[in-house]
Amino acid sequence: MTDLERLWDDYPTDPAPTRAILAAAHGRPRARRRLLVRPLLSAGVVTALAGAFVTGVFVSGGGDGGGDGGSPGAGPGGGGDLPRHVAFQADLAPAKSCADLLRAYVDRGLDQVGPWGWGMPDLKVYESSLSALSMKRDAAATPGTVRQNSSDTGTNVQETGVDEPDTVKTDGTLLAVVRGDELTTYDVTGSSTRRLGSLRLPGVADAEILLSGDTLVAVGADDGHRDTGTRVVTVSLADPTQPSVSDQVAYDARLVSARQHGSAIRIVLASPLPDLDFVSPGRHRTTRQALAENRRIVERSTIDDWLPTMAVDDGKATDLLDCGDVAVPSDAIAVGTTSVVGFAADAPAKVDAIALAGQTDIAYESADHLYLATSGNAFVDCIRCPYQAGPLLGRRNLGTSYLFDFALDGVRATHVASGQVEGVIRDRWSMDEAGGVLRVAVAPSSETGPFNAIVTFARDAQDLVERGRLDHLGRNEELQSVRWFDDLALLVTYRQVDPLYSVDLTDTAHPRLIGGLKVPGFSAYLHPLGKSRMIGVGEGPDGRGGWGARIGLFYVRDVRHVRLVNAISYGSDSQALAGGDPRTFTWLPSHRTILTVVERWAGDRRVGYLSVLRLAGGRLHEHRMAVEYGDDVDLVRAVPMPDGRVVLVTGEKAQFFEL
Repeated sequence: MTDLERLWDDYPTDPAPTRAILAAAHGRPRARRRLLVRPLLSAGVVTALAGAFVTGVFVSGGGDGGGDGGSPGAGPGGGGDLPRHVAFQADLAPAKSCADLLRAYVDRGLDQVGPWGWGMPDLKVYESSLSALSMKRDAAATPGTVRQNSSDTGTNVQETGVDEPDTVKTDGTLLAVVRGDELTTYDVTGSSTRRLGSLRLPGVADAEILLSGDTLVAVGADDGHRDTGTRVVTVSLADPTQPSVSDQVAYDARLVSARQHGSAIRIVLASPLPDLDFVSPGRHRTTRQALAENRRIVERSTIDDWLPTMAVDDGKATDLLDCGDVAVPSDAIAVGTTSVVGFAADAPAKVDAIALAGQTDIAYESADHLYLATSGNAFVDCIRCPYQAGPLLGRRNLGTSYLFDFALDGVRATHVASGQVEGVIRDRWSMDEAGGVLRVAVAPSSETGPFNAIVTFARDAQDLVERGRLDHLGRNEELQSVRWFDDLALLVTYRQVDPLYSVDLTDTAHPRLIGGLKVPGFSAYLHPLGKSRMIGVGEGPDGRGGWGARIGLFYVRDVRHVRLVNAISYGSDSQALAGGDPRTFTWLPSHRTILTVVERWAGDRRVGYLSVLRLAGGRLHEHRMAVEYGDDVDLVRAVPMPDGRVVLVTGEKAQFFEL
């Protein structure tokens, strides 16, 4: 059951209508790493957990991660006192020793090294030449739904029960706001907000926050290494007038995602190729000699060069991972390390960490599964790679996306299945899990035809196997957005018009196209407003020869014949931020009102507006007000309170907004 299904009700007592709709229609200090391949875009099956977690024996310290032949150790965070569990199954096996793991890194790294170091000068990732992307049910069998519009902390999230970091969090009585590295707390119990206290967050840049009881967890870039480091700072709000830092943990790896399940926090980190002391061709060294020396440098690297570290309270960096907690995936996946790190909100230094010796771009979490996926979205130039194009430089084809399924249990993640799909996975919103089935929207790649598709996967033993698929959606068009429900998917593609496709997922073995609509422009974000209506946030013509932000109201009770009821255009040089950041969108069903942030450029000045859209008479009625300027536009949030009020947060203030 997705959060969108729960959102679909106009009134708390109404059931989610998708079935009815379908019935009607169907360790150590080391050299810093530099980023070689940036992710191109900022993977679940519900299974029984019996057998997924295997109780082991107590192990002693052992694994220092630094030698060439060490054996797997006890794990980070004092893991020598914890029972070890089997972290990998299916096609992934943990490294037998540090020597074996190092050999795997080196062998794959040799394909990437050239006369100037990793790859060729000005190595780039090149995007693919293709653009990247009647069954009646018994009403008594329709499950009841719980209406939820945002997380309990006020954030518009992808999945119910899975909170996401944001610049604002609330528990209904206290509001916490982070602006840059400054945390401010407010009392929101009175008739007006009241500022309580503030705290400068140490060592973290561009922080976002999560809230668990009176513990706040700030996650962001490590201030000293913004491109390659991540810092987690926990803050006690026991006395909100004097918030205080409890712990700090720094990782020398880039943050991919952070999610919260109850009091458990899980972050996914990416470590690119290590920054080794490579040489370059010059007056006294030929290109061939430089290549040979750089290959020797890779061969002389140690496991410490490849694996990430963690440092607690700015102390000495120690190994985040034991070698036995790292599995080596297919050679088709770019070399690097993707770490999955879990910890309790109030104990960030005691982590459970496992990793893949490869780079993945996307992390999607359902209520009890984590999926890591490669986007399959590029060609990467590499040295001596499998698809050789010349004596040195080749092109590795990444037109296939690889999927890794992890079952979640508190702070632990255990790999349970793997799979792959030809095509591009655009982002985490292109993935969804419902009823034990993973559904994935894929855009075209070099390995597919020039069309988008929906592919469903079921877990067969330890494999994610294709269960069904629907091809030929939006031929020669780019995949823009997807919204999932238990038995329904709404998918938007774009070329010159905005095709909105309705896909019947009642039978996941045979997804079926049942409707479509084409209008000018496109919707980058979709949000339901009840049984009959849906909002599309995107771009389109403004009716005066210009192009800019546009919000459309769609009638979707009959998904065979979706209709655009009316649209609000914001003029040229405007953009609705929810298209790229859904956290800037708030739906208030009790007020039948939408609050969303729209920006517009006036010369070189950026102006942020709060757009207020009321649903009345089956149409949208809009007015807007300028609320922020410049970079502070990104900080604007409309935060719903449990009592129905709304707090408007800007770059300087947090105050109740009169609806």
